[in-house]
Amino acid sequence: MIRKKSSARKSTRRPQRSKTAQQGKITPETLETVLRQFKTGTISLEQALEHLKAFPFADLGFAKVDLHRRIRKGFPEVVFAGGKTIDQLTKIIRCLDQAGQNILATRVEPEVSKRLSKSIPGLTYNPLARTLVKQNEAIAKRPGTILIISAGTSDIPVAEEAAVTAALMGNKVEKSYDVGVAGIHRLLDAKDRLHKARVIIVVAGMEGALASVVGGMVAVPVIAVPTSVGYGASFGGLAALLGMLNSCSSGVAVVNIDNGFGAGFLAHLINSL
Repeated sequence: MIRKKSSARKSTRRPQRSKTAQQGKITPETLETVLRQFKTGTISLEQALEHLKAFPFADLGFAKVDLHRRIRKGFPEVVFAGGKTIDQLTKIIRCLDQAGQNILATRVEPEVSKRLSKSIPGLTYNPLARTLVKQNEAIAKRPGTILIISAGTSDIPVAEEAAVTAALMGNKVEKSYDVGVAGIHRLLDAKDRLHKARVIIVVAGMEGALASVVGGMVAVPVIAVPTSVGYGASFGGLAALLGMLNSCSSGVAVVNIDNGFGAGFLAHLINSL
C-alpha cells in the first residue's frame, strides 16, 4: 500500500524573538504575546523562558522598577530613598504596591514618610531605622534566630535598619543593644542568646572592636557593620571598618559603613540555607 506523504513539513526556520518581549514592559499584553508565540511555535520553550527571565520591569521613565527580583532573589526590590524626590518615591512605591509586592524603603526622613503615607495607605514607618514597610504578601517564616547587637546606643539606628530588614523577610529577630567593649560584662550577660543564635549581626562605631570579641565567642557567622559614630579620628566610620576587616577572629564578614540593610539581607540568606 502506498502511503500518502504528509503535506505538513516541520519548519526549519529559526523562531524570531518578539520585539514586545525584548522591551521587557510589564503589561498583560506583553505576557500574552509571549505565550501566544510559544503556543503557535513562533518561539521555542527555551526562548519563552528567556523572555520571562528578563522581565517584567515597570518603565517609569526615570526608573525601571524590577518587579521580577522577588523571583530571582526571594525578596522584591528595596527602595533607597536617599537622593530621590517625593514624586519619584511615590511613583516607585506605588508601582510595587500595585504589583502586590512587599515594600521596604530605607533612609526615609520623617517628613518624607508623612507625605508618602498620605499618598500610599498602609505604610508603617520606623523612625529609628528610617524605614517604610508594607506587607502585601505572606512571608515564609525561617526557623533560626538572627541576633542583632549594638555596641552603643548611638549605633541603634543602623541596628534597627538591619532588624526591620531581617524581620520583613520572615526571620525571628532578637536584639541586645548597648553591650560594647567599654563594659564587656554587659555582653557576657547575653552569652546564652549569643550561643542560641544562628547568625549574629554586630553593629559598632568608634574602633569597631565588638565584632572581634563576639567572633571569638561563637561558632556561627558574624556580620560586622561599622557605623559612622565616633570622634574625628574615626573618619566617619573608616576606623571601625578597617578594624573589622582586620579582625583576628575567624568567621567575621564585614559590610559597608552604616549598611544595616545589607547586613539584614545577608543574615537572612544565611538563615535560609
